[in-house]
Amino acid sequence: MSNVVLYTKAYCPFCQRAKALLDKKEVTYTEFDIGVQPELRDEMLTRANGAHTVPQIFIGEHHVGGCDDMMALEASGELNTLLNA
Repeated sequence: MSNVVLYTKAYCPFCQRAKALLDKKEVTYTEFDIGVQPELRDEMLTRANGAHTVPQIFIGEHHVGGCDDMMALEASGELNTLLNA
């Protein structure tokens, strides 16, 4: 299973939705809350090529994007492929 990393904020409904999908799939992920650890915001911006909204989701070295991007991968059946790479 690929390493999954999410940059989130606690109050973000899109972050909650993304985590709920991963939890439903029983995927273990690492979460960095940039509200609690603001020093990680620059790391997120660099990894996400300047994307500043949360969540920012990474599966392995692949930058998925945000919640809507991950949901689109799920709808197309591509999310499982990335997760199992």
